[in-house]
Amino acid sequence: MTWKATVEKWLSYPQLDAELKQQLLAMQNNEKALEDSFYKNLEFGTGGMRGEIGPGTNRMNIYTIRKASEGLARYIVEQGEEAKARGVVIAYDSRHKSPEFALEVAKTVGKHGIKVYLFKELRPTPELSFAVRHLGAFAGVVITASHNPPEYNGFKVYGQDGGQIPPAMADTLIQYVNAVEDELAVEVAEEQELLEKGLLTYIGEEIDEAYIEQLKTIQLNRELVAEMAKKLKIVFSPLHGTANKLVRKGLQAFGFENVTVVKEQEQPDPNFSTVASPNPEEHAAFELAIQYGKEIDADILMATDPDADRLGVAVKNADGEYVVLTGNQMGALMLEYLLSQKQAKGILPKNGVVLKTIVTSEIGRAIAEHYGLPTIDTLTGFKFIGEKINEFEQTKQYTFQFGYEESYGYLIGDFVRDKDAVQSAIFAAEVAAYYKSKGKTLYEGLLEIFEKYGYYKESLRSLTLKGKDGAEQIANILATFRKEPPKEVAGVEVVAIEDYLIGKRTIVATGEESTINLPRSNVLKYHLANGAWFCLRPSGTEPKAKFYFGVKGTSLEESETFLTQLENTVMELVNNIVYQHH
Repeated sequence: MTWKATVEKWLSYPQLDAELKQQLLAMQNNEKALEDSFYKNLEFGTGGMRGEIGPGTNRMNIYTIRKASEGLARYIVEQGEEAKARGVVIAYDSRHKSPEFALEVAKTVGKHGIKVYLFKELRPTPELSFAVRHLGAFAGVVITASHNPPEYNGFKVYGQDGGQIPPAMADTLIQYVNAVEDELAVEVAEEQELLEKGLLTYIGEEIDEAYIEQLKTIQLNRELVAEMAKKLKIVFSPLHGTANKLVRKGLQAFGFENVTVVKEQEQPDPNFSTVASPNPEEHAAFELAIQYGKEIDADILMATDPDADRLGVAVKNADGEYVVLTGNQMGALMLEYLLSQKQAKGILPKNGVVLKTIVTSEIGRAIAEHYGLPTIDTLTGFKFIGEKINEFEQTKQYTFQFGYEESYGYLIGDFVRDKDAVQSAIFAAEVAAYYKSKGKTLYEGLLEIFEKYGYYKESLRSLTLKGKDGAEQIANILATFRKEPPKEVAGVEVVAIEDYLIGKRTIVATGEESTINLPRSNVLKYHLANGAWFCLRPSGTEPKAKFYFGVKGTSLEESETFLTQLENTVMELVNNIVYQHH
């Protein structure tokens, strides 16, 4: 069927949602917009799907939601009666259409006689992960597009362990979703009917309370926090998302009393109207929090993304100015505190393990090593960390201690199986209280860590290349680096190349190869003679190519200088490829 025929099919569908029909009619003279909305089906990828909201098969709307939910429902039905009875938990964030989409999931899945638990208001993604485990459900769905722009929404699937579904289950589920041929023909039950049959249960506060109880288990120094509770000044912003209530309850449960919330960003707002991007990785998202911080002389500023799985932290530097820490830096602070305190208390397990992704700073490995623990790398994406936690829970080979990725995702207690900004915010406050009790800022704590382990510094550059052309260009960048790998970068020799697509690590000088035991992924990583590295990967959720850089020097200045040289050299190579392709 051509995309034009699909447009006609939608327009002639008698029950077409009125709002979508209106939008379609308004687009009729814009062939480019129509083609983009209908030229393909919105891809159901490894974690689910994400896209712009609007009419069409390549957009997020009630029909594409029904198609994805129908695929999930058929998969669950195939797993038998027990899976149906255990059911699905559904949560949603503060975005446009999130509550409507969540209800469509419930109505589609419920139609198959599958039990559904639906949060009655918006909730953080990590709480969904917790709820799946707490309720013993078979699967979970969260309606969110994380920190994408306001015009986006998404559908993310979780397995029975509370983690994002791993690749094998994802592949099976994708087949079920793709087998749903006509998104307009999916049948749904009525909400009232599901409630009467006991197939739909609304959930809320009781899950919050159970989660807060678990949250208390990650606290390491209750006395210390009690002593610092009034002195530590915290500024918090949920950036118009889902974290407001739970983070505040968590801070309160830990004993933190001096918390100021950024009023302008406290309420859920699908347009994220006070920020250009609701992403705590973007320093601009901290502008209001920094104003608040200056007014009250705050010790720590924290911001969570809309679905509350990422946490950004800002602290005062040596000049008394607030700086936003990177995910790698905050991860190092949390990890050093966690392992040093556990060791001091004699509760650090002998078979403890730290998990991080291949693009996360090597400082984590250095810290873990100092406390006698191994660090295991996974592919980028917290689902791979969740999968490892699950594996070690079965094999008992390791006891999980900490997992993190450079993009502001951390996990301390494994009662959640995804990155958790609620846990992270409360734990970050405890780390700040610890340094404050020693008369130090978090920034001074970070400098101490650099002094102890080396001056590690990392950065990320990305190139947005949209549409079909963009996808080809991104593929071409990786193909070119594969075919003609650089021998040296910024005057330093390339000593090893890791190609995650073929699962091979090659020592350049000898050509000696070893196997990388990770799922295949279109990622390249280059290691330099001076301990620096850079990595290329296409984004899984946006039309971007991402370039990661990491260096280790003997001083901040040395690290910063070489990092800039490394970035510029690699980006010049990339731009040449893009330029030649045109």
